Amino acid sequence: MTKVIMVQGTMSNAGKSLIVAGLCRIFKQDGYRVAPFKSQNMALNSYITEDGKEMGRAQVMQAEAAGIKPDVCMNPILLKPTSHVGSQVIVNGEILGNMNAKEYFKYKKKLVPDIVKAFKKLESAMDIIVIEGAGSPAEINLKENDIVNMGMAKIVDAPVLLVGDIDRGGVFAQLLGTLMLLEDDEKNRVKGLIINKFRGDKTILDPGIDMLEEKGGIPVVGVTPYMELNIEDEDSLSERLTSKKDGLINICVVKYPRISNFTDFNVFEQSAQVAVNYITKPEELKDADLIILPGSKNTIGDLRWLREQGLFDVIIKAAKHTPVFGICGGYQMLGKTIEDEGFEEKGSSMGLNLLPVTTRIREEKTTVQTEGIIGSVGGIFGKLSDKKYTGYEIHMGETEGGGVIVNSGNIYGTYVHGIFDRAEIVKIILEALAKKKGIKNGVGNFLDYDMVKEKEFDKLADQLRKHMDIKAIYKILSDVKYKSKF
Repeated sequence: MTKVIMVQGTMSNAGKSLIVAGLCRIFKQDGYRVAPFKSQNMALNSYITEDGKEMGRAQVMQAEAAGIKPDVCMNPILLKPTSHVGSQVIVNGEILGNMNAKEYFKYKKKLVPDIVKAFKKLESAMDIIVIEGAGSPAEINLKENDIVNMGMAKIVDAPVLLVGDIDRGGVFAQLLGTLMLLEDDEKNRVKGLIINKFRGDKTILDPGIDMLEEKGGIPVVGVTPYMELNIEDEDSLSERLTSKKDGLINICVVKYPRISNFTDFNVFEQSAQVAVNYITKPEELKDADLIILPGSKNTIGDLRWLREQGLFDVIIKAAKHTPVFGICGGYQMLGKTIEDEGFEEKGSSMGLNLLPVTTRIREEKTTVQTEGIIGSVGGIFGKLSDKKYTGYEIHMGETEGGGVIVNSGNIYGTYVHGIFDRAEIVKIILEALAKKKGIKNGVGNFLDYDMVKEKEFDKLADQLRKHMDIKAIYKILSDVKYKSKF
């Protein structure tokens, strides 16, 4: 009989995704067939499965922790924001269409059968399913049509662990306030509380935990530490996008408003000598050794933002002496022109004109895994020529004059997400940058990113075993007499 458990949070970025990943790894280590599930995810970091379907990268990361291949049934609804009030709606890995927030709020109940079908597929193959909520279950304005928090818990009759983030302060108010705003039947589903991202001496926290358990009537099953892990973040609240570091080699990633798939660059963080910083101001490019234009969910809109921020001209000027690499939407921006027939933002725009390509954004969306040989490449990264690559493509544009990597001098562009994940490719890029700067001691050893993540998942599981009551988690699983409703 498949067991289910759900992790909900008091707010976005409370740490739900990592707790789910850690539990998936623990259950895998203990010999269970386990899978993650999130009925609805809003994120711009997405992935393409083997069958060409699109899903959120958070559930991909969790599937990797569980030791299984990602499948869209783990994330049946993906919302990819295209503006402040609208998103592209992806159901079971395929585009349903663009909707504004009000339209989607009215429509989403119609997607319950799709959620049930996806969950039923997982249920047929797994011993345990670990479900992730979104935002907070106490968003009382959204409860009527909820399909991702307590609404989802009711659909599959799941017990709930509630996670609060102590790092941002007010964790006791977060947890108790959330419990107070739940209906009685919803509160009864909460079987354990988790205080996440704790720094310091836990004995100082113990009196607060006693009071929390007394007032909330629910046991604290974990006080998990603040963990620095090289594991993919879910969305735009990632601390990677705001923290600033110094390194012998400085990689600057332009953080435009609709930045997507910034997980492409996590692999560079293996070396303490390399700093990856996400920038929004022209002056932040002054020490860049490599400028990266990442993916975008609204290429013309984000290109306009480059102009408004003063980055457009600065990037063109910097490109005379600093290598520039564009991925997907960033690759499109490096070209001569972009024409959008209305699928992201209707209109046309002049690009940075650093690569001899033109792009037309059309209705048909490319979603495919890809691998092969890079081919001939010139410029500072010329040693990438004839190297093997793997990755995936997600784009609505067709770019004329393209290849796996298109380059003009030290300007490079590609549609392939994940192209940096192979250690050989990362090392070629960093060694070229080190040589240009006169760094003689090299940049250290690198692993393929898959191997890096495996080590990090085990580290995450070790920390959760140490700081959570895993026996209590198993008891919650066994106490709930779950029977499939399908």
